[in-house]
Amino acid sequence: MTYPETQLRHLLPLLLICDNLRDPGNLGTILRSAAGAGCSKVLLTKGCVDAWEPKVLRAAMGAHFQVPIINNLDWETLPNYLPTNTRVYVADNCGLHAQAQLSNKASDHGWVCERRLSRLHKYEEEVEEEEDDLEPGAGKAWLPELEVQSYDLDWTEAPAAVVIGGETHGLSLESLQLAESTRGKRLLIPVVPGVDSLNSAMAASILLFEGKRQLRVKAEHSSRDRS
Repeated sequence: MTYPETQLRHLLPLLLICDNLRDPGNLGTILRSAAGAGCSKVLLTKGCVDAWEPKVLRAAMGAHFQVPIINNLDWETLPNYLPTNTRVYVADNCGLHAQAQLSNKASDHGWVCERRLSRLHKYEEEVEEEEDDLEPGAGKAWLPELEVQSYDLDWTEAPAAVVIGGETHGLSLESLQLAESTRGKRLLIPVVPGVDSLNSAMAASILLFEGKRQLRVKAEHSSRDRS
């Protein structure tokens, strides 16, 4: 498929990775935002709804013809579709490690997800059981340890990819491991206490357009320095 030349001229070193997005309306809206922000590519992992499903097409409002979409990817092959030196960031602030770095009360920050917190507790319990049979020093090395960063601080110093998880299943462990391996971080969008979460499409839009803003500011500073 070929894409409009105007669109290609405005592409940014910014990718979107969709992880377990199962709602067609959400995915279509996210694709529309990705096209509007100027994403260079959208990668969909296995488990996402089909990007060409009719409800996705309707919600995307033509975005399929504005941004390249690669469907049905395994996590093992997904890095092959990332530009060199890409850093992968995850839109996730309800993991145990993220909350511990930000607050003693998990409800103080947005996207608190009891189901995902329980799942991470389960991961840790399984690891603790396995550690009994391991030598000293072995054990939790496989658990990703990602620094938490506010979404409006600089995260575009290198080509960036943002992972958005589905609202039901959240982010996969593979996405966290990929972020760790590329020296990425968790991006946090704070919300007021009492608000459980942001819709996946809304969160994706906030992050993508913040990335676009940061890249535009960098370009303007670079242009002034050259002049």
